[in-house]
Amino acid sequence: MTDLPPSDESGTDDGSGPRTSSTDTGVPEGQRVVVIGAGPAGLTAAYQLAKAGRRCTVLEADTVVGGISRTAERDGWKFDIGGHRFFTKVRPVEDLWHEILADEEFLLRPRMSRIYYQGKYYDYPIKPVNALRNLGFVEALRCVASYLWAKVRPPKDQSTLEGYVVADYGRRLYEHFFRTYNIKVWGVDPSQLSRDFGAQRIKGMSLWHAVWEPIRSRFVGRRQDRSKQVTSLIEEFQYPKYGPGMMWERCRDLVEAAGSEVVMETRVEAILRDPEHHRATAVVARNGDGERVMYPCDHVISTMPFPHLVKGMQPAAPDRVVAAADELGFRDFLTVALVVPEADGFPDNWIYIHSPDVQVGRIQNFGSWSPYMVKDGRTCLGLEYFVFEGDGLWSAPDDELVALATKELSVLGLVEPAQVEAGYVVRMPKAYPVYDEDYKANVAVLRDWLAEDVPNVHPVGRNGMHKYNNQDHSMFTAMLTVENILGTGDHDIWSVNVEEEYHEEGTGSPGSTSGTGRDAPVVPRSTPRASLRT
Repeated sequence: MTDLPPSDESGTDDGSGPRTSSTDTGVPEGQRVVVIGAGPAGLTAAYQLAKAGRRCTVLEADTVVGGISRTAERDGWKFDIGGHRFFTKVRPVEDLWHEILADEEFLLRPRMSRIYYQGKYYDYPIKPVNALRNLGFVEALRCVASYLWAKVRPPKDQSTLEGYVVADYGRRLYEHFFRTYNIKVWGVDPSQLSRDFGAQRIKGMSLWHAVWEPIRSRFVGRRQDRSKQVTSLIEEFQYPKYGPGMMWERCRDLVEAAGSEVVMETRVEAILRDPEHHRATAVVARNGDGERVMYPCDHVISTMPFPHLVKGMQPAAPDRVVAAADELGFRDFLTVALVVPEADGFPDNWIYIHSPDVQVGRIQNFGSWSPYMVKDGRTCLGLEYFVFEGDGLWSAPDDELVALATKELSVLGLVEPAQVEAGYVVRMPKAYPVYDEDYKANVAVLRDWLAEDVPNVHPVGRNGMHKYNNQDHSMFTAMLTVENILGTGDHDIWSVNVEEEYHEEGTGSPGSTSGTGRDAPVVPRSTPRASLRT
């Protein structure tokens, strides 16, 4: 992910380092494309440009590619940052995954996850017998009554995440299974968050779906279109054998082999623009040697945080636009990975921790994702903490975080402290755009200004658009943007994963992958399919 510190307006010598030099990539004027960020969206854009015979320059501030979809590695242990299931209903994205990696480099993994709440583990998706046994007969009846009451008297305000979930599950289940976890994830009460997060991540899910779906799948699934299955209830998914970073490391190699350049440890500091002609003219970045380098451009594809992109414009954007950018926030994320004996792991891919007794929000078992990510006889558990950059947990020394995670595993009854052999910490800033009540209006201000004053700058991806896209939708926005730049398409990329039309259920539309993903508008391909893989 590419961050943006302050920069001088001239893009030359600011007294803090060597004078800015200019880069000549040898690409003809009119075709110079600079891609900011080497995550899924940025590398997808570079890959699609390469397939069309166009070279570009990709600038990445970090030392590894993949953004939040990277695979971190410590002492031979591999960690997925957040857990990335590979499933989609966007056929061009599915095709691209299998262009970059060979079919045999994917594993087909069973999906298993549970919720930990009040000392008990609940199957997720919810299974009625399991939930009844854990909640007890009386409380289960209360939850059903609460659900029915929500259908008769739904919340008046469903614009918030709380109102949205209560309408689908009832207040008692909301209090049991949603409120505490979402406070951990976002750092604020769900009553202060926009319903758009729920509309994107859990639309189509409800108590009725949770009870009905397993029954339907068993008894009538064979006779009905499997694409009607609710996405959160899918039972298996694809996964690269060495983790998601494998995809993006291979993509980088293919892009570079095609003649483009991926420049690592290079942090973007400014986007120079020509106000008279309404266009960006260059991207200024500082490389690992401290040198400021200017990359002339005809188009910029940006995955850096949307507000940072706008605030990095030189000359500066109008005050009202900068003020809107300042209002957009992010949630940061850290993983504490603990090595334990395989017998002390669990069969789940991950467990949601809804208990307020511990700070951890979710626990991954990387051995359940892929046996190639762990070592014989041992597995690695990833305890995930949702934080704000600079707060107590984020700033704590690694050894303190390892000790905290070890203690919390014991509190949860999962692993005794003596069984923990080693621990590692991975921090990920700007992991999640925050959907507060004003985010949509603020994003609209930035979008409108960019479209009018700097239309050759194209934001794509999750952080680039301040939109909680999954990996597949982030990639799709990049694919459509490249078609727009090449003149082979005229797409509104902001319609990809539109909140109000976002579905967990399949539509059964032609070209969809039945029962394996979330919907996005599937736009007919206007360029022939090709591959860079040899």
